[in-house]
Amino acid sequence: MSILAADINDAGITVLSDDAIVYREPGIALLDDSGLTTGNEALSSSRLKPRRIHADFWSGLSTEALPDRRFHHLSAADLASRQIEQLWAAASGKGDRLVVAVPAYMNNDNLGLFLGICDELGVPVVAMVDAAVAATRHQYRNAIPVHVDMSLHSALLTRVLQSGQAQVDNSAVVEDSGLFALYEAWIQIISEAFVQQSRFDPLHTAETEQVLLDRLPGWLADASAGRTVALDIEYQGIGHHAEIEALSLVAAAAPVYQRIVSQLRTLYRADETPAIQITDRAAALPGLAEMLKARVGGEVYLLEAAATSRGLLSRCRNMQGGGQVKLIRQLPWDQAPIEVITPETATDGGRPTHILFEHTAYTISDRELNLGSQSVSGERWIDLQETMPGVSRKHCSLQFENGQCVVRDFSRYGTFLNGHRLDESAVLQVGDLLRLGTPGFELRLISVESSRGA
Repeated sequence: MSILAADINDAGITVLSDDAIVYREPGIALLDDSGLTTGNEALSSSRLKPRRIHADFWSGLSTEALPDRRFHHLSAADLASRQIEQLWAAASGKGDRLVVAVPAYMNNDNLGLFLGICDELGVPVVAMVDAAVAATRHQYRNAIPVHVDMSLHSALLTRVLQSGQAQVDNSAVVEDSGLFALYEAWIQIISEAFVQQSRFDPLHTAETEQVLLDRLPGWLADASAGRTVALDIEYQGIGHHAEIEALSLVAAAAPVYQRIVSQLRTLYRADETPAIQITDRAAALPGLAEMLKARVGGEVYLLEAAATSRGLLSRCRNMQGGGQVKLIRQLPWDQAPIEVITPETATDGGRPTHILFEHTAYTISDRELNLGSQSVSGERWIDLQETMPGVSRKHCSLQFENGQCVVRDFSRYGTFLNGHRLDESAVLQVGDLLRLGTPGFELRLISVESSRGA
């Protein structure tokens, strides 16, 4: 028998054998009086029975009782156990042991409970590997890879080191920025298009709301391929039609995309070239790759379908198990081919010319502009109050370097870019917000139009 590779990201739990994908279902459960169902069957009823749907049992894996009093004897662990049982049944005859890719949102307690469930069910897990490392098979020369994937509730970003092999540097989980947040935004704007163009409200009934969710993947594929998406839906024998511009779907997703971009930018220092590696799940979201390219820079690379499971299978097939199962955070390369995404309309976020503090705009130039609580004669400074906690004497500086506006952090307290602590340095763009101290000073990056020739 051979090994099986499983990716337990709840956006699409995937089990791969040498021959094919044997299981791919979302981490969703439907729990009602008729019993417990999981995966696509539960998803197909998620708008029909929204109060019976559980979609956070993987991200919040625990033995605590469910909040629904009728099912108080069950826990998130029980729901996960059912899905593990079903995926192992689907893989029956394909392999005799399992190596698992673990998403960044699962902590040590979650992983210990997962292993306990598998042991109880007789599912032989021989290794657990960080999902980003499993997916990273290609070494990026002269660039720093960050792996980007989506779960149901969050975006998952992992910076990968390349010293001899793929190795986790650090990870960030961007909460409230997963597929569900995007689905809600898109369903809302699509329903508005139907109301405006055909006087039909698909959110009026649970049945048509479910149809919207079922049809959404196809519409998103159309949006990624063209400019206008044709929307068709039938209710009680009557067809309804509307159209929506792909850019409208991108605009609806922009608040979620921006949260992802803000976090991703803090994972890169100013002198580093980004290699943004995205899964096919993330690439299917219209406009996301283009925004990452435009606002972060570097190149965007598209991984093959089920890349995480394939990366596991390629490099872990000889693992036999035995002893304690620990989380593996590094794997060797195997240089699998990878596709570069070249967005047609990628523009940068705009280089700021000034930083606005209170009511004064300070010019940014090739000469260093320092921010801190103790200015030095002869240097350019924004003098901050000494009484603000968490502000260093020389806290950070701004300067044009190689055509970019760069902030460098010198403090022990940290400088925060759009709410995220930056790592030593970062490239700034128009609209960015810097925060120094606690509760802190906030300074906005702006661009002032030149008056020459006016």
